[in-house]
Amino acid sequence: MNSTIQLTVDAVVFGYESGNISVLLVKRKYKPYEDSWALPGGFVLADETLEQAVERELSEETGVKINYLEQLYTFGGLGRDSRGRVVSVAYFGLVKPNTFKLSASTDAKKAEWFNINSLPKLAFDHRKIVATAIERLQGKITYEPIGFELLEKKFPFSDLEKLYTTLLGREIDRRNFKKKIASLKVLDELDEKVSKGPGRPGSLFSFNKKRYFQLKKEGIIFEI
Repeated sequence: MNSTIQLTVDAVVFGYESGNISVLLVKRKYKPYEDSWALPGGFVLADETLEQAVERELSEETGVKINYLEQLYTFGGLGRDSRGRVVSVAYFGLVKPNTFKLSASTDAKKAEWFNINSLPKLAFDHRKIVATAIERLQGKITYEPIGFELLEKKFPFSDLEKLYTTLLGREIDRRNFKKKIASLKVLDELDEKVSKGPGRPGSLFSFNKKRYFQLKKEGIIFEI
């Protein structure tokens, strides 16, 4: 066995669309785990940063280009890779799947979105990496307003509620949630209305990007 420690990166890209969360996976072309599903990723080259490596691997294996992925965790368990001592730095992000056209190449045969509640068997320790990313995503919601950019430019408040219910994986106190969102002043109520089912039309909102990104930068306690 090679005693040299090798460094890899893995990307956990979550997609949110119509109340569903999915994760982007690739079907491996080579051994180990040939024909198994795995996270996009690979070895870091000597002349690139970790961020450059994960962006390159994601682009090569799936055709997806994301400007910003957040570092998640370093996975270095013994025996996690049959090729030797391999340490992986994982990154994660949250996007709208329909903005990308998937295209697999290099080490990947195929790239596909899978609902997080029906994932196939994953190679290496990638199931653990995905679980860690879900936990981080749900924890992140409590201290930073996230995900607004996944909504349409104009949206009813119910769409925001659905987004957070989906990301948290549980129901939320709707009245309390509305009060907390209002206190953040990240939504601009528009003059336009929309009808969804019986009852009077509801207001449409857009998110105030300047205020939103200011709060993201500051980090706030946002318990839901």
